[in-house]
Amino acid sequence: MRSVRRREVLNLPNLITLVRVGSIPLLVGMLYLPGPGWSWTAAGLFFVAGLSDLLDGFVARRMKIVTVTGQFLDPLADKLLIASMLVMLVYLGRAPAWMAIIIMGRDAAVTGLRALAATQDLAVPSDRWGKAKTGLQMLAVFLLIIHYPISGFDPQFWGMYALWAATIVSFISGLRYFLRFNRLLAEGEEDKG
Repeated sequence: MRSVRRREVLNLPNLITLVRVGSIPLLVGMLYLPGPGWSWTAAGLFFVAGLSDLLDGFVARRMKIVTVTGQFLDPLADKLLIASMLVMLVYLGRAPAWMAIIIMGRDAAVTGLRALAATQDLAVPSDRWGKAKTGLQMLAVFLLIIHYPISGFDPQFWGMYALWAATIVSFISGLRYFLRFNRLLAEGEEDKG
């Protein structure tokens, strides 16, 4: 039984996810350091962390070791990565606090709804709006981390456009998630009645 638990937690996909979480303090530290060199370095590390999100899922499916622990850790790592970067970008004056609050608030609300759904034996999977939200958030944060103009390209300007889009899509996807949860809850009550 002990080896089953160990395999549930200590496997390659989960280790990749934990490395993504471990990159957060490094990213935060780099963003405290001034200048375009550190911003580029932080953006590179953030890009690798974002790729690790794709890699851990691919490895889990390929090795056929999709676990409950991994299904919990992976979205948590994404939320921690995005939330910590948004907090730093607000601190640095590169992003407005209200956008960060909407994005992080949506993620907290959806996490709470997922926990509530689990207590009711309901599964509310993410949809394409959720995937679009994640992609837009990653793009926005990546560009805002770079921040400094490069040969006429202004990553701050385009990062703000992407952050606007991410905020709008975050709100819509959160609303859709809540409505789907509500519908499933109502259907479950009808089945019992």
